Amino acid sequence: MTSLYSLSVTDINGNTVSMETFKGKTLLIVNTASKCGFTYQYEGLEKLYQQFKDKNFVVLGFPCNQFGAQEPGNEAEIKSFCDLTYRTQFPMFSKVDVNGENALPLFEYLKSHAKGILGTEGIKWNFTKFLVSKTGDVVSRFAPQDKPESLASKIEEIL
Repeated sequence: MTSLYSLSVTDINGNTVSMETFKGKTLLIVNTASKCGFTYQYEGLEKLYQQFKDKNFVVLGFPCNQFGAQEPGNEAEIKSFCDLTYRTQFPMFSKVDVNGENALPLFEYLKSHAKGILGTEGIKWNFTKFLVSKTGDVVSRFAPQDKPESLASKIEEIL
């Protein structure tokens, strides 16, 4: 069976990154978008990252254009937006699909280990969040409307 750490992703600069890099860290993996009603959550995600990064916590942002075409830019534009608008320091990755036949294997893994409402796997919108333990277990799935700051106590529980 595939493990989270056997997967690879591409960072926003085009470099291949093994998920093994994040072994031993608690992760919050989020599909993001720059032109979404939830885009303000970048601020809360960055606050969580700053609050817990010294305790081996990392936020991983994956831009996605599958919902309302709310991430139309290329990687350079996305990186610039995040840097200039929200001063994000957590790792960002290349634009991905999270649903469908071209879905990133990482999101296929996350969805199969933390189902949504009524047992559905499909991601419904931007800023769906997956909390992963330092051993690679998918602990929780959070809806787009769940604000990052509301996740702090759940993160603290598993750090």
